[in-house]
Amino acid sequence: MTAARASGTFTRMPLDIAIAQFRPSKGDLDATLDGCAGIIRRAVRSEPRPRLIVFPETALTGYFLEGGVREQAIPAPELFEALNARAGDAADGLDVAIGFYERDATGIYNSALYATLGPGGGILHVHRKVFLATYGVFQEERFVEAGAGIRAFDAPPGRTALLICEDGFHSVSGTLAALDGASIILILSASPARGAAPGAGVPGNVVRWDALASAIAAEHGVFVIVSQLVGFEGGKGFAGGSAAYDPHGHRLLAGPLWEEALLPVRVDLDEAARARTEEPLFSDLERSWTRLLVNSPGSGVRRPAPDGE
Repeated sequence: MTAARASGTFTRMPLDIAIAQFRPSKGDLDATLDGCAGIIRRAVRSEPRPRLIVFPETALTGYFLEGGVREQAIPAPELFEALNARAGDAADGLDVAIGFYERDATGIYNSALYATLGPGGGILHVHRKVFLATYGVFQEERFVEAGAGIRAFDAPPGRTALLICEDGFHSVSGTLAALDGASIILILSASPARGAAPGAGVPGNVVRWDALASAIAAEHGVFVIVSQLVGFEGGKGFAGGSAAYDPHGHRLLAGPLWEEALLPVRVDLDEAARARTEEPLFSDLERSWTRLLVNSPGSGVRRPAPDGE
């Protein structure tokens, strides 16, 4: 990342991010890749040019594929090459995070790819969804395997972590990402609307995401970017409502409902360090984490019984 000396200290330049609130052409891989490439080309022509563009969960195919997941899943290198081929030279150096159904030798996964486009780029990380939603209208465990873990990785914008939808509903996910050094957590989501019909107000799931993402940001002193799918699949609506939060948990941006959008947001990564100093919740967590794990149920460590037992 570009950095500059200021008043004898080392500071990082602000990071420009574009959130692609996106509606895929369900089950039509070529059409959706063309749509993604069009959004990428639009983003790099904007001012300021983003360093990173974040697409939603399963942006490549749509979410509710069920038995069609196997036919639509592709290897991560194939997705990277397809995006590179379609985006063109203007996208060289742009980082992209995008959700897709991934196929490799070990199985099928609901995954998120993070890559830098261009001949000098490549795949930096692939996160596989850990917490598979299998209740109500969700049947993920029938069609995909669970990912093995959550970790951060080094990217040009800074140390970053990826989560996918249900991962963000479990507070331990943000904790694991932050303990691994993340200052930015990208949450790629396909969250069906619940609690309000189109045009009738803010759906309940959008309200809940606002609370969840704000809490992850504030507890860990990180920026949180939430990119939501939009559109309709088999009568199920995705309302959108993408958003961004600063390390104090304040919402920086709220996307529209029920429509596609390309949403610019600028973040100051040095703010994460300042937030952790002013509100030391994360440093408290770092100091206590190992002790909590050792003394947690199931650790195998015998704990003294309370007095009187």
